[in-house]
Amino acid sequence: MSSMFGKPRAGGERPPQSPLAECNVAILGCRGAGKSALTVKFLTKRFISEYDPNLEDTYTSGELVDQQPVLLKVMDTADQDGPRNCERYLCWASAFLVVYSINDRKSFEGCQSYLEVLALHARGCQRRCPVLLLGNKLDMEQYRQVPAAEGMSLASRFGCLFYEVSACQDFAGVQHVFHEAVREVWRQAERSLPVQPLFITEERPCPPVAMPVALPTRHGLASCTFNTLSTVNYKEIPSVAQAKLVTVKSSRAQSKRKAPTLTLLKGFKIF
Repeated sequence: MSSMFGKPRAGGERPPQSPLAECNVAILGCRGAGKSALTVKFLTKRFISEYDPNLEDTYTSGELVDQQPVLLKVMDTADQDGPRNCERYLCWASAFLVVYSINDRKSFEGCQSYLEVLALHARGCQRRCPVLLLGNKLDMEQYRQVPAAEGMSLASRFGCLFYEVSACQDFAGVQHVFHEAVREVWRQAERSLPVQPLFITEERPCPPVAMPVALPTRHGLASCTFNTLSTVNYKEIPSVAQAKLVTVKSSRAQSKRKAPTLTLLKGFKIF
């Protein structure tokens, strides 16, 4: 059974809209790291304290990232014993959030296994999916077991971004991480665009010669003439830097933002 969040549109039928660009984000990590709490916080702005750790599902939300509408799909994974049977999200996701708890060193050590699997997957496929390492439960600072410097060092070793957030208190920080995952997908797609070399022609003007130049006849040889022709040179332009992504603000996006469509999270107690 599903439910819809947000206010209904007043009066009349909703006008047709163009399909939104999709972005799939998979949340990985050991049990107890707070993956489900982060998912619910992002989708509903609420915090949950009890949930089913064996529940795995995918949720959809219409987001506005940098004034551009995005259909964001979030897979809250439920791996029991580390990264096993990973194909279900490795081939599906556009970006990955690898989560650990700052007050649980075991969950931090388990993140390394996920990062190694993702790095191995990236070497075996042509497309590279962004990875973000996320230290959760920043509200448990007094019980911290993993210094922020260790998280930054691990992220640097695997070439991914690093953030620390609190699913309990900080909605803005959680939202920023998910939106940053979308931006990283866009940046990666921009870097992957093929750049073709350009060729231009440069035509040199003809010298002002009105008549052909005739050589005098000597020793009975027939006279001949030489015409001066314009020369065409082909030059290759060096590869230019790739242009930055340009965001076009539509009047619809500026005037009225559509309330996000969410799916009721099954198995959670919302407080």
